Amino acid sequence: MTPYNSKTTASELASDFTPSITGKTILITGVSPSGIGAATSAAIAKASPALIILAGRNPSKVSTTAADVARPYPNVPTKTLKLDLGSLQSVRDAASEVDSWADVPVIDVLINNAGIMAVEYGLSPEGVETHFATNHLGHFLLTNLLMGKLLKAEAPRVVNVSSDGHRMGAVRFDDYNFDGGKTYNRWVAYGQSKTANMLFAVSLASKVAAKGLVALSVHPGVIATNLADHLDGNEDFAELKALDQAQGNKEGWAEFEWKSADQGAATSVFAAFSPELKEHNGAYLQDCHIADPWTETVKSWATSPIEAERLWRLSEKLVGQEFPY
Repeated sequence: MTPYNSKTTASELASDFTPSITGKTILITGVSPSGIGAATSAAIAKASPALIILAGRNPSKVSTTAADVARPYPNVPTKTLKLDLGSLQSVRDAASEVDSWADVPVIDVLINNAGIMAVEYGLSPEGVETHFATNHLGHFLLTNLLMGKLLKAEAPRVVNVSSDGHRMGAVRFDDYNFDGGKTYNRWVAYGQSKTANMLFAVSLASKVAAKGLVALSVHPGVIATNLADHLDGNEDFAELKALDQAQGNKEGWAEFEWKSADQGAATSVFAAFSPELKEHNGAYLQDCHIADPWTETVKSWATSPIEAERLWRLSEKLVGQEFPY
């Protein structure tokens, strides 16, 4: 594979992958200014896509990102979409709106980028722990509801932005709500949701590959974005290191290697447009390559086809809808 690395930027990749981006319709969730979703959209715009759909919970922030894209690239069309992934009704409303757009017959690439990290215990309107609901269930439902337009594309791709934080926990199939909060640990909850992002890609690769869809998950790296604005840089991350050490993870004794937003968006762009990945459906990537389970953090619970199928069935139950393919 082409030797990109942790320093590669999304902007560089957009130049390299221009033939794969030009004329495509891309939907990106979680596009607050200064985040990696915004950086992803800015990089993609330079390669003249047909349309970028910018989806997020806060319409004002989404509009700001749309304006940031339009300023240097006024000829690149954008649409904005109100989407609160923590509410299944909001997800359904957003998917229905996209389906109603007659001028958007296909979605070539869906980048499930939005997420929350290490928040206090809470439940979604449907009664599901907040990380699991927002980071996984919302994207699970959105992706499946948009599958009709995805499968009309010539070579559709779904990219789930996960994290090496999946090391913090497998999916707690019998207690995803942490016993009503009694056993809650915010980093374990975050880990469960990031594991789910990876398993969802494994499931899609298994179920929809025959229809031409490629699904991948990525670790973007450690980036200073508003995802962690609510956290104390010392105390809260010391809690994370302590958990890593208790679990025996190497990250408990390592320093964070920080990336810029443009570098953090790179692996998403690589996953979405690299022609080299067509034969690696369901893979988990980091630093613009397929992660190596021998040398990098890739927990087996996040790549198991059995765990993936269990999660698919649980997710269908929780959203109240089945998606047979």
